[in-house]
Formats: sequence, structure tokens, C-alpha cells
Amino acid sequence: MSELISDPPRDPDAILAVEQSLVFNTFTADTAWELGNAIRSRLLDFKTPSVVNITLANSDQLLFHTATRPGTHPDNDQWVARKRRTVLRWGCSSWYMHNKNQGGNEAFFAAKYALGDAAGQYAIHGGGFPVRVKGVESVVGVIVVSGLKQEWDHQVIVETVEKYLKDQGSR
Repeated sequence: MSELISDPPRDPDAILAVEQSLVFNTFTADTAWELGNAIRSRLLDFKTPSVVNITLANSDQLLFHTATRPGTHPDNDQWVARKRRTVLRWGCSSWYMHNKNQGGNEAFFAAKYALGDAAGQYAIHGGGFPVRVKGVESVVGVIVVSGLKQEWDHQVIVETVEKYLKDQGSR
């Protein structure tokens, strides 16, 4: 099994530039199915069980959800929910928020955004990624991976979306 993956940038501006370059022409249930399966296939290169989740932003409609292999836990789904909320609230990846907020300092993050008791509803760990569509101002969906090291959760999504868009002629 090959676990080779490039490390994502840690500079917030560089992370944002990558995110803003990965824009879909359209995003449908068929897109989510194809992309979800591509991410799952890529995750099978890792020995660690992981979860892939893709939802629409405006309705919370679940378009794709799977575990890659036995050994995931309900905790993975809690991470999915928290990363998803982060993407939807701030409109950027949870990896961006991790790096923007002093490397994921949870206390700094909670104080900066006055989250109080709600801080536990968000996760500033890599693996939550916004779906953007040309001509649409806001995030239309969220892709989440949970199970690997947080930077790899993020980078598996980035590399798979890049390949998908290139194969579709969108990039």
C-alpha cells in the first residue's frame, strides 16, 4: 500500500489560494458520488480506517457517506459534524482555520470568535473542505474526511478534487 501524499501548505494565504482555485462548473449528486468514491479509493492506500462525508450546504442533505474499512468509530462522525460546521460558518477549510488560528490553539480560537460554550461544536483540524461552484457566491457543499492525521485528511481531499477537476476539463 502506498501512503505517499504531499504535505499541504501551512501558510493561510497559500491554503486559501489552493481552495479558491478548486471550483466546480456544477456540483450534483452524481458529482458527489463520483468524488466520494474517488476519495474513498485514495483513502484505501492508508491502513487507517477513515470516513468520507459529502453534504450540501443549504439543506444539510447527505450526498455521500462511507467508511473506508472496519475500525471507524462514532467519534469519526462527531469530527465530521464539527469540521463541517467550521467550513459552513467561516466559508473556508478547517485546515485553513487551524493554521490561521495559531496552529489550532483551541482556547485562542474560542476566545477570538467569542464561541463560549459552543466552541465544542467546531473543529479547527484539517479535513473539512468547501465545495465552490463557478458563479455562486457562497459554499454549496462540504467534503469531510476523518481518520488520518489532520493534514492528510485535508490533502487527500485537495489532491482528489484537483485530479477530478482536471479529468473533467475544469482545471
